[in-house]
Amino acid sequence: MSKKPITQNEINNIVWKACDTFRGVIDPSQYKDYILTMLFVKYVSDVWKDKKNFYAEKYSGDEIRVQRALRNERFQLPDTCTFDYLFENRNAANIGELINTALESMEDANRSKLERVFRNIDFNSEANLGQTKDRNRRLKNLLVDFSGLDLQPSHLEDNDVIGDAYEYLIEKFASDAGKKAGEFYTPAQVSKLLAKLLNPQPGDRIIDPTCGSGSLLIKLAKEVGNKNYSLYGQEINGSTWALARMNMFLHEIDDATIEWGDTLNNPKLLEEDSLLKGNIVGANPPFSLDKWGADNAISDQFNRFHRGTPPKSKGDYAFVSHMIESTYHDTGRVGVILPHGVLFRGSSEGKIRKQLIEENLLEAVIGLPANLFYGTGIPASILIFNRAKGKNKDILFVDASEGYESSTNQNRLRDSDIDKIVNTYKAFQKAIPLISKEGKVLEEKYAYRASIQEVAENEYNLNIPRYVDTFEEEEEIDIPATQNNIKELKKELATVEQQINNYLVELGFNE
Repeated sequence: MSKKPITQNEINNIVWKACDTFRGVIDPSQYKDYILTMLFVKYVSDVWKDKKNFYAEKYSGDEIRVQRALRNERFQLPDTCTFDYLFENRNAANIGELINTALESMEDANRSKLERVFRNIDFNSEANLGQTKDRNRRLKNLLVDFSGLDLQPSHLEDNDVIGDAYEYLIEKFASDAGKKAGEFYTPAQVSKLLAKLLNPQPGDRIIDPTCGSGSLLIKLAKEVGNKNYSLYGQEINGSTWALARMNMFLHEIDDATIEWGDTLNNPKLLEEDSLLKGNIVGANPPFSLDKWGADNAISDQFNRFHRGTPPKSKGDYAFVSHMIESTYHDTGRVGVILPHGVLFRGSSEGKIRKQLIEENLLEAVIGLPANLFYGTGIPASILIFNRAKGKNKDILFVDASEGYESSTNQNRLRDSDIDKIVNTYKAFQKAIPLISKEGKVLEEKYAYRASIQEVAENEYNLNIPRYVDTFEEEEEIDIPATQNNIKELKKELATVEQQINNYLVELGFNE
């Protein structure tokens, strides 16, 4: 009798239970690294086992032919790197060291795909996992929990299960991690929205300069519809960079280039001596980053800040400047998630904003609902920049702040909310540009097409309520009905007061 395929929900439940090993011991933003790394080890081990079984059957147990076939696989796995080897040694006094050694050997055997990926994780860390006895117990429990998973591809429900489970778990860790969550994860529905707005096409180069765990890059890749794309990302946090590399591997995007470093101060996505250029650049950079590197902006070798230097305490336009300079000059498009302050703050940010608008780069400003993001309840906006606007100098404003599903911890965009925003944007792109200086209401209290002259008259202030009128008129008061209501209330009050007096007389008061 054939074994029932394992589903994503089953994987999710088993792995989420494994988190109990670390709860209360280390911060959720840290224990995600151990859990997701072990899930990665279990998956590649089971894939390797699946391949060995397949070739053993194909070649009737001829070990030489089996090993020759395995050498042509997309990754290699020495025997001492497998999950089964670690599980067999789960009672070893040095189990933490054995896991670390296995990860190092896995890197060495797959340098082009996994080099340095596990450098920031230490399964033998006393600081994180406790003294030897406690540490060994926790690691043994972790191995026992994962031993219940069979992730051989032939036993999985479909090819996307493991990648989707990995994404699900990253999101779950984000909900546990509080404020630190924003450092490594953008909510799935927000990533989906941005990917659909940017609409990458076959052959595109796609870049995320603050890629976190890689979720947005993967959403952008899926929008293409086939494998004809190039993915590039950079991430400043070492452990998050490692998650992104593993995430790409689990989604079978082996040729993605994911660099580790500070995008603003040390961009690593380069071609010769220039910034790497792409068709699509999308990102959710840290909001209003303080100490982003303004002191070095004037002497920036890539001249990214020629429109002006953003303030030292707010790096939002530093990321925008980098992203725009990372696009092809004739076709590049940028989608960036930012706090609302970028729409109206003055001083140097106002000057940069004015320059971007006068260059006809800004295409759309979309206001999102509050409380969508982990770690902050403030509403954010999506800005779309397009180098191929041509004769269309209009700017789309969308107030999508009321389109969401309310939840206990945070709000969530529904597919219908996403579709409405995307359809509004696509209709704006297809429509004939304005022929007058006056803007046009596209949908009451939701969308507005503004002329560049109108924006200039507003002193380049992009605050959405200046363009999308969401004012709700108060209902007209029915004076006669209100007067009658007051009379009835007075009668009721007199009756109640009389009853109170009667009770007081009965009790011997007010005689």
